[in-house]
Amino acid sequence: MAKTKLGHKLHHHNGNGRKTVTNQLKLGERLRTPSTKEHKVVGHSVPRIDGLEKVMGAAQFVDDIEFGPKLLYAAVVESPYAHAKIIRIDPSAALKVPGVVKVVTGKDFPYVFGLYMKDRHIFAQDRARFVGEQVAAVIAWDPKAALKAAKLVKVDYEELTPMLEPMAALDKKATLIHPDLGRYQHVPWFFPKAHTNIAHWRKIRRGDADAGFKQADLVFEDTYTVPRYAHCSIEVHGAVGLYDASGRLTVWTASQSPYTQRHGFAEALAPLGITHKDVRVITPYVGGGFGGKAGVSMEILGAALATTVKGHPVKVLWNRAQEFYNTYQRQGVVSKLKMGVKKDGRITALEHAIYWDAGAYVEYGANVVNATGLSATGPYRIENVKIDSVCVYTNLPPGGPYRGFGYSEFGFGLESHLTQVARKLKMDPVALRKKNAIKEGDVLAYGAHMNPTGIQEAIGRTAVEIKWGKKEVSKDPNKAIGKALVLYWKAPAMPPNASSSAFLKFNEDGSINLLVSGMEIGQGLLTVMAQIASEVLTVPMTKIRVETPDTDRNPYEWQTVGSHVTWGCGNAVKKAALDAREQIFATVERTLHLAKEDLYLEDEAVKCKTRKGWKLSFKDFVITGIQAEDHTFKGGPVMGHGMFMPEFASAISNPETGQGGHPNVHYTTGAGGIILEVDKQTGKMKVLKAVLAADVGKAINPELIKGQVTGGMLQGLATVLYEDMRFDAKGRLLNANFSDYKIPTALDIPEEVVPIIIEAAQPDGPYGARGVGEHTMIPAASMVANAVEDALGIRIRSMPITAEKVALALKGAK
Repeated sequence: MAKTKLGHKLHHHNGNGRKTVTNQLKLGERLRTPSTKEHKVVGHSVPRIDGLEKVMGAAQFVDDIEFGPKLLYAAVVESPYAHAKIIRIDPSAALKVPGVVKVVTGKDFPYVFGLYMKDRHIFAQDRARFVGEQVAAVIAWDPKAALKAAKLVKVDYEELTPMLEPMAALDKKATLIHPDLGRYQHVPWFFPKAHTNIAHWRKIRRGDADAGFKQADLVFEDTYTVPRYAHCSIEVHGAVGLYDASGRLTVWTASQSPYTQRHGFAEALAPLGITHKDVRVITPYVGGGFGGKAGVSMEILGAALATTVKGHPVKVLWNRAQEFYNTYQRQGVVSKLKMGVKKDGRITALEHAIYWDAGAYVEYGANVVNATGLSATGPYRIENVKIDSVCVYTNLPPGGPYRGFGYSEFGFGLESHLTQVARKLKMDPVALRKKNAIKEGDVLAYGAHMNPTGIQEAIGRTAVEIKWGKKEVSKDPNKAIGKALVLYWKAPAMPPNASSSAFLKFNEDGSINLLVSGMEIGQGLLTVMAQIASEVLTVPMTKIRVETPDTDRNPYEWQTVGSHVTWGCGNAVKKAALDAREQIFATVERTLHLAKEDLYLEDEAVKCKTRKGWKLSFKDFVITGIQAEDHTFKGGPVMGHGMFMPEFASAISNPETGQGGHPNVHYTTGAGGIILEVDKQTGKMKVLKAVLAADVGKAINPELIKGQVTGGMLQGLATVLYEDMRFDAKGRLLNANFSDYKIPTALDIPEEVVPIIIEAAQPDGPYGARGVGEHTMIPAASMVANAVEDALGIRIRSMPITAEKVALALKGAK
């Protein structure tokens, strides 16, 4: 296939809100043309249905919505300490500020919340556990008054010893961050250790690791570290709550999880008499999420504060600094790897211990730890496995979901380790991966079987694209060129009963309103859902509108996380469309006496195989019905509904071995390749070419997948080359801004990005599709580390891999 270079002007990664300035990105495209013979809409790169709304400025985000003259504003009082007892809060000075309505503290809301573990209060109670944690809030008529008054709230603290490193927090003599851990409610697949700082410990044991190491011809051990990272969405977190005179609570949020938030609000505020039917969450367009807007974090403040000023909407809007230190951060990691291999490269055993810096609260972050523990073998066939994924409380901001959900972090160590093993065996690193790569039907580490995968094709096509095996020499003698090829996989991290639903209704002109609660966060979900409905019902995309979530109107969706909504929500939409089609056929059969098996849909009409030239247009009956011979009407408004739940999944297994359940529904697999140029004097790196092959099952919209590949790869490269959170000795974040927290610019992007789409169909996916949104950033870090070693012969085991770090390593190697 001929290579095309596409010029794109990107204002942020992938069009979905990551704050990055890029310009004229060159894309080398390697898209295998999907088979579209049987599909008229699915498999085609149709334009985004939300594109016009966004480019014309009509799309509304939470801060754009007008709430009228009764709107109040809230500002929070933050802990200046990473760990401290709260002795006394005195709001008297703040209450004297003109415009102040109320000061709220933890005494007003002694309630807990949490998605997987209820370990967090709406406001800190007896102690603060990270710098920036909210201990009180001021509600005022204007934001300046609220901010001024918040600074005047006097809080007396008794500072405690902070635990800032996970390995230190594991010490038996470490200060306990949560003395009451043993009493916290949590999901049944979490295993917290009372009287320690271990919030969850996921163990996987398969085969006999000790025996596997004895069989090995080579056993190699090493340690790798990954720091914390920020999501850097353009839109900050925000929520507006309104508690009306009837006791109805409505919250407008910038969220990936409207239904999960509704559930969280109802549970937390149940002591006030609020139930699920009383809570409504409305989520308009979202300016970037990347996991940071999943679950419930600061949004609980909008809901809680609204109940204290009935009849007044209350807006809580984070500033950029708060976006860094009081929302979820990607967790830091220390990985200890031990691998045994035979001389021919077969892996005989893997021991993988992963220690997660989960922060002060783990109500969501512990599930990252759980998910990665299940999958820390990577996409490899290994019979003897010992995995320990340990979630450790620290006094840093709460860790949580971030694009890749922990797979990028453990993948950095695992793929770096594999390349080191290959070097020690004097074996080609790609050959080592091909030999051990997972295949369909292989037994996974927790005992289930692998789904269909095109990973061998991904390896082969990526290797060809980077010309693996051909050493390239820079024209500049001061620069060296290195290459790398790594593998990746990821499963949707979700409870076994996470479900999706969809509702569609026809209008008088035959157009469709499609209602889902999956979130459009830039990935193109609304467009893909419309394509699925269009394919079934033959209604053109221009006549389908997909609505953003409102929990009063749109049907249930667990969350838009884990790269599962194309699969889960897509299945629900397909079922809803098929339900509508069945209603149409049934009405035509009983009214016009045409056999259902002879009916089909085409061009917005019902047609019949036995009556050539006959058709009944949707606009003539989908609302008004069909007139029968006796002049009565049959049918009525056509409304389809669909629901999908993976009924084969189970999260319950032996806590000591992880065997016995089926926690992951499937894996998306692939390969990444890179050609990297490194300056031997300064350590500065330039990505000449980045390649990512992804087995998506079925590319419902290839152009959108190409955008995911490009944006995800850039985001991944940003974490390994530039981004780095820095905390001082007291746990205070030092670079909570875009001046000091470095993200890429137009000068830093790869010269060429090559997406490769592979389609090994997922049997239970809509048209064979599975998700790919997170996967595209997972291989970036290990690609760079391995390419640096290939170019210079030095191994860097900690992220980020900056020019400074490379230059110092070069100096030390001389």
